[in-house]
Amino acid sequence: MTTRTERLDGLPFTRKHRKLLLGSGVGWALDAMDVGLISFVMAALAVHWSLSPTELSWVGSIGFVGMAIGAALGGLLADKIGRRQVFAATLLVYGLATGAAALSTGIAMLIVLRFIVGLGLGAELPVASTLVSEFAPRRIRGRVVVILEGFWAVGWIMAALIGYFVVPVGDDGWRWALAIGIIPAAYALVVRFGLPESVRYLESTGRVDEAERIVRDYEASAGVEPPAAPSTAAPAHAGADGAASVATGAALASPAEPAEPSEPAESIWSARLRKRTAALWIVWFGINFSYYGAFIWLPSLLVSQGFDLVKSFGYTLIITLAQLPGYAVAAWLIEIWGRRVTLAVFLTGSAVAAGLFGLADSPATIIAAGMALSFFNLGAWGALYAIGPELYPTSTRGSGTGAAAAFGRIASIIAPLLVPLLLDLGDTAMVFGVFAAAFVVAALAAFTLPERKGVALEDT
Repeated sequence: MTTRTERLDGLPFTRKHRKLLLGSGVGWALDAMDVGLISFVMAALAVHWSLSPTELSWVGSIGFVGMAIGAALGGLLADKIGRRQVFAATLLVYGLATGAAALSTGIAMLIVLRFIVGLGLGAELPVASTLVSEFAPRRIRGRVVVILEGFWAVGWIMAALIGYFVVPVGDDGWRWALAIGIIPAAYALVVRFGLPESVRYLESTGRVDEAERIVRDYEASAGVEPPAAPSTAAPAHAGADGAASVATGAALASPAEPAEPSEPAESIWSARLRKRTAALWIVWFGINFSYYGAFIWLPSLLVSQGFDLVKSFGYTLIITLAQLPGYAVAAWLIEIWGRRVTLAVFLTGSAVAAGLFGLADSPATIIAAGMALSFFNLGAWGALYAIGPELYPTSTRGSGTGAAAAFGRIASIIAPLLVPLLLDLGDTAMVFGVFAAAFVVAALAAFTLPERKGVALEDT
């Protein structure tokens, strides 16, 4: 008989999917807003606190130290206690810490709070993509995850708007910008009570009745009748909210209604998975290195080239707008070209754009090359988040994507610290030449990943 996961895979995209995508996407956008804000805060603190490039690089990098730890722990916890629980908890942690950072009295306090912010951010991102991918219909799963990642552009644009309109208003403008970051703490309640838990996770932990209720809720939303029970048990009846209640979980077929403890999860470094894990880690490292090295420092680099805060923030806002069409094109191509080719092409485009940005010497060329970098880089991010959860079975999906994200965060720690050193050795051209090389290595690794377009997620 058809399994629950097969029933979910075969459904059309319904209002339930839309609610899950929007609910997860808002959390994703709030994450991006926080990450984006620190780039504007750095530029402001360089002026108001007279911080050196080295001190600024630590303000930019310390959050990624927390993100590396958070990504690894968040993925493990998601496989142990559930996707939704971890998602909500991480929103709460980083929302409160960001709000507290607005009260920082010195660089030491700000660095400590940015580390805590990173713990929450790092854990949330791979968990959210895993949750959405496990509910998305198979035929459009990649596209749905890219759309989820597209909320990152919305959040970064919000950060750019706050940076442009709020940060320059005075010496405390950066404090008001960070105070806005407390919004995720309130949104955590929406996530906790408004979004469903992963059906695959519930089945793997023996909570089959709850899993069945969720599947029937989605079927009711699509106007699809649930399969008949293979016994004489009383049929389930629809409740007032349209979701069918379950007379008994055992009355319906499922691949995961364990009477005994489940077998140990397959290691992401097993003989079957190790090649894809290594390639995924390389891609994550390369894209993190170049993206965060470039965009965390972008407003500060523009200021160092002679532009004032308002003008540099305005240029950054324009460049950021190109992220949205980048995601849109990637979402379209990922179900046409497939995950691997789309990811590799966008990474290659990012390498070319990074090289051109390093050579740009006028406002027009800076904006044009920056917009190209935004377009290709963020499209690559969308494809990466789509392919990651598809590479692993349910028992290691959260930890597999979390571990890759954690490894990538090492690059996001190194890159902001490396920028001042590269500037001392050369100029902006050298900085972005190094970023371009990292994109090339990531593109080569992407070509070695298995293509999972149209393939069902593995349950075991």
